Amino acid sequence: MRIGCVKEIKKLESRVGLTPSSVKEYVNHKHEVYIEKEAGLNSGFTDQDYLDQGATILESAANVWEKAEMIVKVKEPLESEYQYFRPGLIIYTYLHLAADDKLTMSLLKNKVKGVAYETIVLPDGSLPC
Repeated sequence: MRIGCVKEIKKLESRVGLTPSSVKEYVNHKHEVYIEKEAGLNSGFTDQDYLDQGATILESAANVWEKAEMIVKVKEPLESEYQYFRPGLIIYTYLHLAADDKLTMSLLKNKVKGVAYETIVLPDGSLPC
């Protein structure tokens, strides 16, 4: 699978969806990982940190969205990112769909598969995210 991670664009959000160690795990399992240039800087990760773990750095978010089959983010996509939605795309992030009709309708209209962190429940009933 081609996995992508873009820089978060939500105001005051400095986290990144993939750390270099998570990239290493994906690469070790034969996945390709694409990171937007400088996506991890605000979390303390350089492009070289990602390169060292086998990721490919792409110049723009658009390049990552276009290349990836699954996008890993921290926060829900913002309206400016809806243009990248397409059938079959998987988005793995906090989605908070109950509070966002526009996002919900855009995901449905574009046949995007969403995995919402806030809905993941472990067998013991705990919420890991």
